[in-house]
Amino acid sequence: MGKFTGLAGWCSRQLPWKQLRQTCVAALQRQVFDFLGYQWAPILANFLHIVAIILGMFGTVQFRSRYLIFYAVWLVMWVGWNSFIICFYLEVGHLSQDRDFLMTFNTSLHRSWWMEHGPGCLVTPVMDSHLAPEDHHVITVSGCLLDYQYIEVLSSALQVLLALFGFVYACYVSKVFQDDEDSFDFIGGFDSYGYQPPQKSSHLQLQPLYT
Repeated sequence: MGKFTGLAGWCSRQLPWKQLRQTCVAALQRQVFDFLGYQWAPILANFLHIVAIILGMFGTVQFRSRYLIFYAVWLVMWVGWNSFIICFYLEVGHLSQDRDFLMTFNTSLHRSWWMEHGPGCLVTPVMDSHLAPEDHHVITVSGCLLDYQYIEVLSSALQVLLALFGFVYACYVSKVFQDDEDSFDFIGGFDSYGYQPPQKSSHLQLQPLYT
């Protein structure tokens, strides 16, 4: 495959690679906090997102446009998922944060890790509460500079912003790769270098026969 040179080459390799690294770091950071909050649905989505990012990196390094197209398609679904999370924490429509099973698959009563560990939050346990089931306790959270649902909204909004940039880069780079492949095939591939397969030769020499 031909090599990219000049500004087009720099844009087609360096910019997407930097964007993919930033997206991967943001996804790993989000995965850590979702693990701390036992948010199993986001954990699964983050894992699939990280796999898609790795495939996007592989496609960028190996000049594979199909991997970048897959990455672009996944980013569309990723935007939809993060839009749902934004609507969930803002309780848009009939969505409600009381439906914890949407995020935890109804396996725990945990909510976002930021609920108790947000900036300025003061957690006070409620002793002798009959509202808590076994192995759980009731707490009150006060003094937060920013409520946990808004932190989750900002995190999802950042993911949407990175996904939009990634979608544009993935479409552009895959188009550049496809154009390069087409031009390479049009030239004739290895035939343009005058490659000829080795000819079989015989070591027997024919001598004239005199009668």
